[in-house]
This record gives sequence, structure tokens and C-alpha cells, in this order.
Amino acid sequence: MSHAKQAAAEAPHTENASDLFVRALENEGVERIYAVPGEENLDLLEAIRTSSIEIVLTRHEQGAGFMAATYGRLTGKPGVCMATLGPGATNLVTAAAYAQLGAFPMMMITGQKPIKSSKQGQFQIIDVVDMMRPITKYTAQIVNVNRIPSMVREAFRLAQEERPGAVHLELPEDIAAEPLDDKTTPVFGISQRRWAHADREILDKAAEMIRNARHPLLLVGAGANRARIWEALTEFVNVTGIPFFNTQMGKGVIRGKHDLFVGTAALSSDDYVHCAIDKADLIINVGHDVIEKPPFFMEHGGTKVIHVNFKSAEVDNVYFPQIEVVGDIATSVQRLANRVGKVDSHDFAYFMKVRDYIEQDVQRGKDDDSFPVKPQRLVWDVRRVMPEDGIIALDNGVYKIWFTRNYRTTQPNTVLLDNALATMGAGLPSAMEAARLYPDRRVMAICGDGGFMMNSQEMETAIRLKLNLVVMVINDSSYGMIRWKQYAMGLEDYGLEFGNPDFVKYAESYGATGHRVTSADALLPTLEKAFEAGGVHLVDVPVDYSENTKVLVDELKAKVCLV
Repeated sequence: MSHAKQAAAEAPHTENASDLFVRALENEGVERIYAVPGEENLDLLEAIRTSSIEIVLTRHEQGAGFMAATYGRLTGKPGVCMATLGPGATNLVTAAAYAQLGAFPMMMITGQKPIKSSKQGQFQIIDVVDMMRPITKYTAQIVNVNRIPSMVREAFRLAQEERPGAVHLELPEDIAAEPLDDKTTPVFGISQRRWAHADREILDKAAEMIRNARHPLLLVGAGANRARIWEALTEFVNVTGIPFFNTQMGKGVIRGKHDLFVGTAALSSDDYVHCAIDKADLIINVGHDVIEKPPFFMEHGGTKVIHVNFKSAEVDNVYFPQIEVVGDIATSVQRLANRVGKVDSHDFAYFMKVRDYIEQDVQRGKDDDSFPVKPQRLVWDVRRVMPEDGIIALDNGVYKIWFTRNYRTTQPNTVLLDNALATMGAGLPSAMEAARLYPDRRVMAICGDGGFMMNSQEMETAIRLKLNLVVMVINDSSYGMIRWKQYAMGLEDYGLEFGNPDFVKYAESYGATGHRVTSADALLPTLEKAFEAGGVHLVDVPVDYSENTKVLVDELKAKVCLV
């Protein structure tokens, strides 16, 4: 070490804005930050080095953002990620939109060139704060050291409050290094959240509407996938006897093996579950909003809807509820159950017929031994290898529809998927964070070959973090979802095929274990072997997607609802 470097290392540290920022993060309970730091973050990185906060280095800012968002999704506390200015910040945009639309609490920290004096002109400079404004709940540049504690507190408050989402703070390089003085504002205490309760009169009207309905049906949406709510909803179903279905992101709130579970609205219309939806004269919509792809379309003069959520409804041309029960969802559901009870005039016979038909339908193909593997066999074998508390994290592709239709859940938050932004590339980082949070549970990333390759470099991060994780790559050498849509529109099969690397060798190059399934019967034992061995495994599964057109297009077009 040079004399100059040694002197710098031994010099007493003067507390600066970065230290204050980190203290504010520690005060919020932050334990780790997912990051791809740049030179504009170095003062902050140094403050983190001497703090209780851990840095989790990722290989792309998207990986950092998706992991932070998944931490927020699973814990209810904002996950924190960090990137530099310019391209670092732009690479966080997709993760910001993912968290904002999915209602996952997440905080982003980005650097910036000095704002008081800079000798680099406009090099790498874009207006990151304005860029983040449409896709966050809060975004601001820090220009005053004294405001750091209040801005951090405000950002965390907004990230967690319903509806949760993404927030962003930009810390310029010169502000980050600014020394503190005696007048610096101390870190704020954390106030506790208090949920408001729905008005009694509204609850009475909603209960009356439920009692007067002949065929009420319960819808469970993404907003219900929070702590405590699953217990209240399960009790509501048991007390009232009202059957239920769920959206893709509401999957698992009430266990899918419940006798009153009709099915998942994996499509927006014309699936078998929509036979029940069309028959219902009242839908009790718990936790769904229009940001998730609609599970059904409302029509004027058609089925009535009760909106039960933390916030009032965003009225849309396909969603305009007649009554809104706004407040803490769990409390609202409990109070509704007490008011409604069992109603003798309710008739659920048709819903049960639909339920039985769907139950038979999802069993079709589970033992199909043809190869490449059919989607139905794929879903069935994954369900068999995953315990009740096992977590699957789905990337985005047509397989997501197969899993939401056919995969039965028994616990909340055991199917992680995105039906709001529906971005590709999030499945692997999401599974990695689930595996990091729950090292004793089986976790599987389920990705198409297209989505996997968008963030496949995070395999190195998974190895470095010593995760226990199985990554299934569904291999059809194309963008299968878009090819399916192309077929459904009557267009020629064109422009959507590509080549892939040897996924086994690719996994091994990172230090993971690679497997290639060569028969349908080999799928289940390969997955079991991977889980039993521990560590990071990639399983390459060739898939036969001809079932997409047969089952999800042709059969549904010919579908005749039960009478």
C-alpha cells in the first residue's frame, strides 16, 4: 500500500450524508440491499460497508430490482435495490414497473453526478427522477442533507401503504459526500400503520345484497394475498358456504383443494370457469383491481359486483362495482361473514357442476408419456415433487396459463407470478429471493427459454449466495406465448423462433448442475434428484406446445357451458 493510501485508510472518518442515509435505512429495518453499484454510489457503498446492512451484488440491475420486489412481496417490508446513474437507473425501470403494478413494496436508490459543480458536462446524465415519476409512488432527488431522514421515512411510508409499490430516491455524488454538522436532522421514529375499517352502513348493504342474491360467487384477487387475509377469507367461505374462484395473482390465498374452489380465471373470458362466472348474479370481489389482467368483463345491466379492498375501485369500462367496502380486507371479510351466515335460498348446484368438470379437465394428460413433454404432464409432475409449502416462481410465457389452470395450491404465496406487468426475465431472480428467504423450503424457478435467457446471468449470483434452487427451463426454441396468439389470430407461423445454448453446459459453466430430460418418465425423478442433492440445478425440459392450440384455442372455441 502506498503512503498516500495508508494515510487515507488511517485518517479518522468524518460522518457524511451517506452515513446518515444508511442510518435512516437501518432505522427502517433494512438488512440488505440488492445492487449493481457505480462510481457515483461509492460514498454510500462505503457507509454500507461499516453498517449492519449487507450488500447482495447481482449481475444486472433488473436482477437486483426483481429480488428486492420479491422480498417486498413475501415480507410486506420494502426491498431495497441500488444502481448508478444513467444506464444503471434505466435498467431498473422494468423492475420499478413490476413492483408498482404488482403492488410489491420496493425502494430504489440511484446515484447522480455532482449537482453543485461537475466537470463532465452531460455525460451519462438523464432526468432519472422524471423518468421514474410515472412508475413509482414517490420519486425525488436529495439536494439537502438535512432532508435525508424525512425523505427516507416518507419513501418507506408510501412504499408500504396500500396500495404498496415502488419508490425512488436519487443521491447525487457531492451530496453523498457532504459532511454532517450539529444542525443535521436526526433519524425519525417509525409510526405504526393503522387500517381504517369499512363503514357499518356499507357493510349492512353489502351483506343484504349477498343474502338477496341467488347465485353469489366469491372472487379472490392479488390484494388478498397479504398476511392475515387468507385466514379471514377461508373462514368466510366456511361460514357462508359461498364458492370461490381466484385470479392468477390471487392463487393460493384459499387453498385450491377446498371443496368450494371452482377454479382459476387463467384467461379473461371463455374458459370453463367463466361458465360459473356467467351464471353468477353477484360477484364478491375481494382484493382484485384493474391493474391485474381482468378475470372477467363486466357489462352494464349484467352481474352485480361488490368491491372489497383496502382502497376504492378504479372504475374502468370493464369494472364498475355497485357497492364498495373499503377498509382493512380481513376485518371487512370477517364482519361480512358475521352478517351473512348461511343463506338457505342460495343455489350453488351449477357452480359445483362446473367445479367437478374443471377438476376432471385438469387431470387430463397428467400421465401422458409422449415426448417432448406435454404441458399437462409438466404441471402434474411439478405438483408431485413440490411439498405443500414449496414455492414455484413463474416467469412469463404460455406455461403460466397451464400452471394457473392446473396447479393446485394449499398455502398462500406458494405460486409467485406476475399478471400485472407480466414481464419476462423476472422468474429466476424472484425464485432466488424466495430461496434466500426460505432456505429450508423447496423453491423452483419455472422459465421459458426466452425469459430465462433475459436474466440467466443471475445463475452466478445464485451460486455465490449458495442457494438451494431448481431452475426448470421449458425449451421450445421460440417465444411460445406469442406463437400461440399468432395461431389464435389465424396468422402464419412466422418470425418467433430462435436457437438456444446447450443449457446443461451453460449451467455447468456457472458451477451449477445441469440436467436434460429425455423422456416424460424421467421428469419427476430428475426433479427429485435435484432437490435432494441441494445447491443450484438447471433442468432442461423440451416441451410439446401443440396442446396450446388444441386445448386453449380449439377446445375452448367449441366449449358449451353446462346446462
